[in-house]
Amino acid sequence: MLTSVDTDLIRALADPLRLRIVTLLAHETLCTTHLVEETGAKQTNLSNHLRVLREAGVVDTEPCGRFTYYRLRPAVLESLAGRFADLAATARATVGNDRKRACP
Repeated sequence: MLTSVDTDLIRALADPLRLRIVTLLAHETLCTTHLVEETGAKQTNLSNHLRVLREAGVVDTEPCGRFTYYRLRPAVLESLAGRFADLAATARATVGNDRKRACP
């Protein structure tokens, strides 16, 4: 069953730019400057999206001098993927079951 934490995470990942950021961070740890170059987003817009991802627990930060590096937290995505896998398994188990709930 999906929890409110899961729905918050799904909302965070639903935005195309945030999904692009997550995809980039899956390959390497990047600073904000790199993410601006890779996405073409404005610094302030990107910072807002990174804040959402931080608050959702998707990324960790690492200060390095004047820059902040972002790293993906794979365990968070694995946990969500596991919940979806459980839902798929439940749905798969009911395939061919002709039982229907009666309408009032």
